[in-house]
Amino acid sequence: MKNSALITGASGGIGYELAKIHASKGGDLILVARNLEKLNQLKNEIENSFHSNVIVIAKDLSIAAEVDELFQEVNNLGIQIDILINNAGFGDFGFFATADWNKTAEIIDLNIRSLTHVTRLFLPGMIKQGSGRIMNVASTAAFQAGPLMSVYYASKAYVLSFSQALYNEVASHGITVTALCPGPTHTGFKKAAGLNDSMLFKRAKVATALDVANYGYRAMTKGKMIAVHGFTNSVIASAGKFFPRKFVIQMVRKLQEKTKQPI
Repeated sequence: MKNSALITGASGGIGYELAKIHASKGGDLILVARNLEKLNQLKNEIENSFHSNVIVIAKDLSIAAEVDELFQEVNNLGIQIDILINNAGFGDFGFFATADWNKTAEIIDLNIRSLTHVTRLFLPGMIKQGSGRIMNVASTAAFQAGPLMSVYYASKAYVLSFSQALYNEVASHGITVTALCPGPTHTGFKKAAGLNDSMLFKRAKVATALDVANYGYRAMTKGKMIAVHGFTNSVIASAGKFFPRKFVIQMVRKLQEKTKQPI
């Protein structure tokens, strides 16, 4: 495989668009997600449209053992990963005290542990070859706390912090790390998180997954450390520098809540 990119969460949304963008540049792909049927549909679409080799691997990366299995399968194929895009992740809407714990734990496992584990497994190969690019999909949620989505926001703050530290650690090895921070985006995330009626998606300017993917891919190619998509999102991400933290958190809650409900 040439210029090989491994993309997690590739069956839809931003990951789906990133896969097509990379293929359009002549790169080969390893696509990872839970839904094998959707992965095979994307594989056929890409191979019919571009001169790219595509391998699909169905894994649930919220399960630690399946992260190890993913690495072993790629290793057995003898493929060196040139680009790693950690896109898999999801959120949930509601008060933390009444949230389903199993779903909360899965958010932590997928958004934090899995992303960190996948990076740890594939990074040594990049260091050995002296080059590589990593993109971790964070969010504008990473820049402040988020009432009604507390664990999701906290998980994206981890992704942002981790990416910045890693950027510093691996720069001398010819490797770049980019934290892509989109705002509200038309993907399956809104429905999965229960945000269909949220003011965040009703009032905010919602980007397309393709726009975000194009922006993120360019930022990764340029080696940018942090890439916040859109001017408005950049302003929102900077709000904590200019306004009291309590005020920002309250504004986030007002944007997100669907109806006022007691805890």
